Amino acid sequence: MKQDYIKELLSQAKAAGVEAAEAYLSESESFSAMRNNGALEDYQSNHTRGLGFRGLVNGRMGYASTEALDDESIGQLIRGVIESATLCESKDEQPLYQGGGQLPEVALYNPELDNVSPEAKLAKIEAMENQCKATDARYLNGYNMIDTTKHTVRIANSYGMDQTYTESFCQLYCGANVKENDCVSTGGFAQISRDFDALDPIALGRDSVEQAVKGLNAEPVASGKYRVIFWNEALVSLLGVFNTIFSAETEQMGLSLLSGKLGETIAAPCVTLVDDPLRADCVGSRPFDDEGVPSHQHMLVENGVFRTFLHNLKTAKKAGVQSTGNGSKADYSSPVRVAPSNLYFEPGVLSFDELLRQVGDGVVITEVSGLHAGANPVSGDFSLLSKGYTIKDGQRDQPLERITVAEIDSIAELYLAEVTYEAVPETIPSPDGAYCGYGIAAVHQGKRHKVRLSLMRDVTTNRPLAETIARTLTENRVPYDQFRYIARDLAVENFV
Repeated sequence: MKQDYIKELLSQAKAAGVEAAEAYLSESESFSAMRNNGALEDYQSNHTRGLGFRGLVNGRMGYASTEALDDESIGQLIRGVIESATLCESKDEQPLYQGGGQLPEVALYNPELDNVSPEAKLAKIEAMENQCKATDARYLNGYNMIDTTKHTVRIANSYGMDQTYTESFCQLYCGANVKENDCVSTGGFAQISRDFDALDPIALGRDSVEQAVKGLNAEPVASGKYRVIFWNEALVSLLGVFNTIFSAETEQMGLSLLSGKLGETIAAPCVTLVDDPLRADCVGSRPFDDEGVPSHQHMLVENGVFRTFLHNLKTAKKAGVQSTGNGSKADYSSPVRVAPSNLYFEPGVLSFDELLRQVGDGVVITEVSGLHAGANPVSGDFSLLSKGYTIKDGQRDQPLERITVAEIDSIAELYLAEVTYEAVPETIPSPDGAYCGYGIAAVHQGKRHKVRLSLMRDVTTNRPLAETIARTLTENRVPYDQFRYIARDLAVENFV
């Protein structure tokens, strides 16, 4: 590698006719280990490096990338950018950052992490596993993991911008399984810190097992409308799907629910949503975004009022505003999109116990799943398989599982009518007419929906499998919306 590969690349690109160019270098060192049942099951140490290169040719942006930072790759990158730009069909301007503005100081790198031995890291997860076993005799097994990361980003372009930052952090995760009779329940927590000594394996192991124990003997809840509290982790998962509504990129494609709502009240006055890349205690922090634009805190929603979309340079140019510093790359080879950094709600004035007392009777959602299929950020609809527990008289009551949580319109759709399931005794032909078979019928709001399962039979009863599935769906009070997702996996064809 040349003494300064990036400067040489930018110089040669200019000589080759690239009007403006940018190099993005990403380098990471990581360590990870996983322990389960007294044994070390996974142990990895990795060093990765790659460079993304983009440049303007005749006003069009071209892209190329490499992991080989040598003399030969310079020519390959330049040719790749030129060829890519030639094929580019987008007419949107894609400017590069021309500098200006002071970079904020953010304490992201702890050099002491570089000196922590592998033995010390393994001792953390061994102590965590031992604590799981000591916390409760019902502990069955678990997933005890540690990882440390050091990541450096350098961005330089032909306008003279050249800046670098390095971050480091460590993560400890415990996933615990407990068993009582035939019932198995899971619990898990994680800790992330830039200080290795701040990771507490004892507290993490104890809390994970105690959470799992609280989920034993969980049952579904009767269909209905409930007052709901989302546990922190559950809301983070939901927010991770719906954060695209704040992206100017999504808004400019006509796919944001917030289009035309700047300055309007979109939430309760107690809601303030912040994107803050300057928090040293969060792993999404950085002094500049993936285009080199200095980072700033932004109020997306302030006291219920929608204040701003998030922008990169491209969307900002199109909207006639300044970039918010939210240009983001999935990795060095990816194009620049728009994404938040550290997205969080400002805390309220009530403690969690006070929230429970205020709700009185309701449900706490601690975990959601099926986000890839059950949540639609374009329409705002969601219907998700969830876990949690009921609230009775302001106190934690019965653990819940196999429940579905949905936004209010979906609730109306799912629960205004009871859903019943039955085996379809009639034969249902396959599309090619080659065979017939049993199916399942779901009766939803007076309509009958059928799914073909062919001639498969339950190996235990030798009855048509459709009968077993229909009975299970009915007994577990599975709403129709979830049935549709289940049908995709079980069935062959959906009949409406």
